[in-house]
Amino acid sequence: MATPIPFRARAHARRSTLPIACVAALLLALGGCAAGPSPRGPDVPPETPAAPAPPPGPVAPPTPRNVEPPPPQVNLSGFPLPYRQGYADGCASATGAERKDATRFSGDMNYRTGWTDGRALCKKK
Repeated sequence: MATPIPFRARAHARRSTLPIACVAALLLALGGCAAGPSPRGPDVPPETPAAPAPPPGPVAPPTPRNVEPPPPQVNLSGFPLPYRQGYADGCASATGAERKDATRFSGDMNYRTGWTDGRALCKKK
């Protein structure tokens, strides 16, 4: 049977490892900061970001603002015309080429919500 270690010896053993752990953590933290200056130097301007990539697939024209879209499989009779148009474009985007009016999508909340709903619901089918 092992002889028990007195309480004072256990407390002393714990105290002596604490400074070592703190020093190790400090060295690790400072090691990440020592990356040094950029290889390009301070007088070289940062690189400009690359242009955004074009959409992955073909793009079809969106539904015009003054045209009623074809009736969908769900009842949208109580929704405003921009929502119904967005729904039709989003649903068409889910099954084929993307149809989206980018200016209306960024400025018209009804069109954006309809497009998002149409794409999500038609994608599930």
